[in-house]
Amino acid sequence: MDSRADRSRDWRDTVSDAADLALLGILTVLASAPVLTSAAAVGTASAAVHDWLSTGSWPPARRTLSRFGRALLPGVPVVLIGVAAVALLAADLAALVSGRVPGGPVALVLTVVVAAALLGYAAAIVVEVGRTGGVGWRSATVRAARACLDHPATCAALAGTSLVALLVGVLVTPVAVPILAGYALAAVHAVARRRPLAGVELS
Repeated sequence: MDSRADRSRDWRDTVSDAADLALLGILTVLASAPVLTSAAAVGTASAAVHDWLSTGSWPPARRTLSRFGRALLPGVPVVLIGVAAVALLAADLAALVSGRVPGGPVALVLTVVVAAALLGYAAAIVVEVGRTGGVGWRSATVRAARACLDHPATCAALAGTSLVALLVGVLVTPVAVPILAGYALAAVHAVARRRPLAGVELS
C-alpha cells in the first residue's frame, strides 16, 4: 500500500489527521497514567503512528490492544530506567543552578547539551520501537545508538523537535498536553523518515 506521501490530500484529510492524532495523544496519556505502563503506551502509540505513516491507515483496535498487552511487562524496566535518568539529570541541573556544586555556567551549559542529546536519543529509541510493533526496547536502544552515531544530524533534529514539543507543553494549558503528545509522536516519526535513522528508507 502507498505511503501517505504518495496520496493526494485535501483539507478534510488534514482535519481528520489532526483529530486522529489528538485522540492518539489522549489515549496514550490515559494509558500511561499508572506510570509503569508508560513504556507500553508510548511504544504502542509509536507503532500506530508508524503504521499510519507507512500505509495511510491506523492499525485495527484489536492489534493495538494486543501490542499493548505484549509490551506491558517488558516496558516496566524501561520506565524505571527512564525515571531514574530523568531524576538524576533534574537533580544535577538543580544543583548547578543553585550553586551547590562547582562548575558554574560552563558546567550548566554542558549538562543542558547532554540532556538535549539524550532527549534526541530517547526519541530515536521511540521511533525504532514503533518500527518493530511497539516491542523490543533493548534492541531499539542499540539500533538508535548506532543510528545517532552514524547520523548525528538526525539525532540533533530529533532533539530539537522534542525540545520544541516540551516547550510547547510547558506553555499551553495542561488540558492540551495530552493532545500535544500525539502530535509530538508524529513529529519525531516524520523527522526520522525525512532523515532516516536506518541505512535505508522505510516504505
